[in-house]
Order: sequence, then structure tokens, then C-alpha cells
Amino acid sequence: MGKNRLEAFSDGVLAILITIMVLELKTPHGPGLEALRPMLPVLMNYVLSFIYVGIYWNNHHHLFHATKQVTGGILWANLHLLFWLSLFPFATSWMAENHAAPTPTAGFGVVLLMAGVAYYILQNIIVAQQGPDSPLAHALGSDWKGRLSPLLYLTAILLAFVNPWVSNGLYALVAFLWLVPDRRLERLIRAGTDA
Repeated sequence: MGKNRLEAFSDGVLAILITIMVLELKTPHGPGLEALRPMLPVLMNYVLSFIYVGIYWNNHHHLFHATKQVTGGILWANLHLLFWLSLFPFATSWMAENHAAPTPTAGFGVVLLMAGVAYYILQNIIVAQQGPDSPLAHALGSDWKGRLSPLLYLTAILLAFVNPWVSNGLYALVAFLWLVPDRRLERLIRAGTDA
């Protein structure tokens, strides 16, 4: 089965998520920069969530560029990922509206963790479909960022009840680790294009 419809559907869902998140931003009351001050927590959470959606979109694009075909299992795994990503606007808004209170901050981390788990499942189902000796399996290798991220999320979720700002720092750290597109997949794609 071809992959174009899956990619188009996923791109559409991610575009809608970004739109929903930006609609949560309310117009400041006043013309000066000081009117933005009360909105800073909301803006910071929006930026972090936008970066996360961008990271998932970028890595999803690379992953499916390296995928030959899709199966029913891949379609379901992709829907599982989109489910968790669809909770980003809710989690972002809840945390921002409550100024980084412990429970919403931990809830944001749970959504981030589950989206990471869903991406890992999707990636592994694709590798299983293509085979353990496939170029994609070799390109992914040990995936240290994929193993470190859930540990950082779990730590941040627990720390949210001690210091939510430390949790937010850990969420930002994981985003920073993933800002650069997956070079392993870029090398694989480049090698396939050159061949």
C-alpha cells in the first residue's frame, strides 16, 4: 500500500493542531509591550509546544521518506501517534492557564511521554515490516535520543510536584535534543537518492 495518503493525512492533522494552539492565544489588552507580560507563560508554552509539533512533523517526514510501503499496522500506529499529538493543544493550554502548577505540568509531561512512546512504536513497526537488515533499521541504530527522552520525561513528570520550572526546563532540554532533524535518516535518504 502506498504511503502518500498517510503522509497527507498526518500533515493535515499536525497543521490543524498548530492552528488550534495559536487560537488559544488571546489578544493583549493594551497597545504597549507591558500588555504582553501577563501572557508570557501562555506564549512560552505555545512556543515550546509549536517546537514539539515541528519536531514530530520533521521526524515523521524523514521516517516516511525512508519507508517503502505501509501496512494496516503502520496505519494504526500512526493514528496512535496522532492521538497523543492531538492532546498537545489541551495540555499546553491547561499548563499555561494554571501558570505551571504541578498537576498540569505533569500532565503536559505525560502527553509528551506518550507521544514519544507512540513514535517509538510506529518506528519499530516500520522497521519490523521492512526487516531487521533494512537500510532503515541500520540507519536508526541504537537511537540514544530515543532512549534518553522517556527517562527525561519521567524525571520531569515526577519533579513537577517538587518544582514545575525544573520540569519545564527538562521538557525544553528534550526539545533542544531533537531540534536537529534525525541525521541518520537524512544520510539514508541521501544515499537512496544518490544511488
